[in-house]
This record gives sequence, structure tokens and C-alpha cells, in this order.
Amino acid sequence: MSLDIVYQDTDLVIVDKPSGLLSVPGRGADKQDCVVNRVKRLIPGIMDQPAVHRLDMATSGLMVLARSADIHRNLSQQFERRWVEKKYLALLEGIVEAAAGEIRLAFRLDPDNRPHQVYDPIQGKLGITRWKRLSVNGITTRIEFTPLTGRTHQLRLHASHPKGLGTPIVGDPLYGNGKKGDRMLLHAAQLQFRHPGNGQTMHIVSKAPFF
Repeated sequence: MSLDIVYQDTDLVIVDKPSGLLSVPGRGADKQDCVVNRVKRLIPGIMDQPAVHRLDMATSGLMVLARSADIHRNLSQQFERRWVEKKYLALLEGIVEAAAGEIRLAFRLDPDNRPHQVYDPIQGKLGITRWKRLSVNGITTRIEFTPLTGRTHQLRLHASHPKGLGTPIVGDPLYGNGKKGDRMLLHAAQLQFRHPGNGQTMHIVSKAPFF
């Protein structure tokens, strides 16, 4: 029930979530082990619902939690107004020829295949991602993603869809060729935001375990 806490003070906590751990509790007794419940055990007195944002269960990396309602409100507003800069590192299954670019794709939940998201330029919500190719190694490509929006499965869909990069993230079971038990190679590597308490710029970095 341990957790890697990379930063904490009287206002907030930043953890390095491992792949395979839920961000928040789900329905049922088997889905109660998560970042939120582990933090609540480690830090008594933290607010009941401290998660400011979430990472997919299969995604590892940096996640911010607030210790009070005022701090939660401030951080949530920073995310909503796109003031928070997030960078992710990923290993893709194929070769990306271009050096950098921006993906703008609208997508929505497929109600017949939850939690899968589908491209829908009419009814979908726009997701925007900037990306940069870091290197090509054999038949895989290292990519840095900078999401400007925070849609569900945004990076996974933007990587795999033909209108995006056209090659899925290694280990992705929904949009790629990942199998049960595989490690999806997507990591929330950097977060930058303004500290709600003192106004200073926070820049937190986590090394991707697969790079």
C-alpha cells in the first residue's frame, strides 16, 4: 500500500503513480485500492476527494492532489483554463516520419464498447495535442506529448488513429496490440503550474521507467 510521494507541503501532494494502479476508487470492493485511498492513509486529515486530475490506470507518472477544498478549487481552475503544462513520454509501436506537429481530433465515448473512445467530428469533443519525435529505435518511436486539452484517452487515441500519428502506444490494450498484463508505455513526466499558496511556479519532473 506504499506510494512514491515526490513532493508535499501543507497545501498539496504530488505522487508518482505506478502503472496498473487506479487514480480514484471505482465501483466494487476490488476497485478500492487507488492513489486517493493510499494518500488518505498516508496523510491523515487530507480532504475526502483530493484528486485534482486523473491518469488512466495503465498510465504512470505525476498526479496532483489537494489537501483542502480551497487548494483543490484553485488547482482545478488552472487545469480548466489550460494554465497547467503537462508533458508525457511514450513509446509507439511504429515509426513516425515527421519531426513534430499538432493533432486536433474530436472524439467521444463509444457507449457500446466502454471505455473505448471513437473519432466523431460532429458530436465529439475536440482534443488538442502537440507532439515531438525524440528518437526512432528499430521499429519503435519515442514521442513527447504536450496535451493542451484533457480528454479521456486523448493521447492514446491521438497516437493510434490514422488521422493522428497512426501508430499506437506500446502495450495499449484498447487502441493497440497490448495484451492483458502488458505494461502500457505512457508516462506523465512533467507538470508545471502555479502554487496556489505562494504563487511560485512549480516544475516537477519524473523519469519514465521505460526510456
